[in-house]
Amino acid sequence: MTSESPSQINANEFGEDTTQTGVAQNNVAENTATPNGDNDVPSNSDNPVDSSKLVEMTTEIESLKTQLEERSSQYMRIAADFENYRKRTQKEKEELDVQVKRNTITELLAVVDNFERARAQIKPQNDGELNIHKSYQGVYKLLVDSLKRLGVAPMRPEGQPFDPNLHEAVMREPTDEHPEGTVLEELIRGYYLGERVLRHAMVKVAAPPEDASSVEEESQPAEDNG
Repeated sequence: MTSESPSQINANEFGEDTTQTGVAQNNVAENTATPNGDNDVPSNSDNPVDSSKLVEMTTEIESLKTQLEERSSQYMRIAADFENYRKRTQKEKEELDVQVKRNTITELLAVVDNFERARAQIKPQNDGELNIHKSYQGVYKLLVDSLKRLGVAPMRPEGQPFDPNLHEAVMREPTDEHPEGTVLEELIRGYYLGERVLRHAMVKVAAPPEDASSVEEESQPAEDNG
């Protein structure tokens, strides 16, 4: 029975080790050099979870845009309504102030009328009466000046055409010296408050003169043609 030499045994062992090492290296190379295959991780674009999130976020953004537009429109409407309300209340306040002023001044006009009647009718006969006359006329002047500062101005209708928006005709006088409808006399003075009529003037208006010949013809009996 022949026995193997030590050199042969060592050679066989080395050969087996070399073969096993080569097989292991080949397996590692195959595992590491495998191109994109079944074991590859899918990209984000192919992930259905990310796509659904993107759609959800897009929908939410569109919803927020719609809500923002609605809130903006609502704000504009509220701002416009408030501005209209402010202008309306301001106008109502101004009209109320004017009405209160008109009512107050109208009550004072009766006092002015009495002062003017007294000035026209009372004729002082002595120094005492003259002093009294000057005293109440001073009060009258003070009252008139106060009304002027408030924007009150008297009308001067004499010689002007009758205007129903300014005047109230209480008398008519036939005359051929003035055209028909001319204001001959202001019986009770009218006043303006700013550009508005505070009180209409009561006036006497010219009427056409009566035709004397026509009156005589109407008064004579008709001739008998028979």
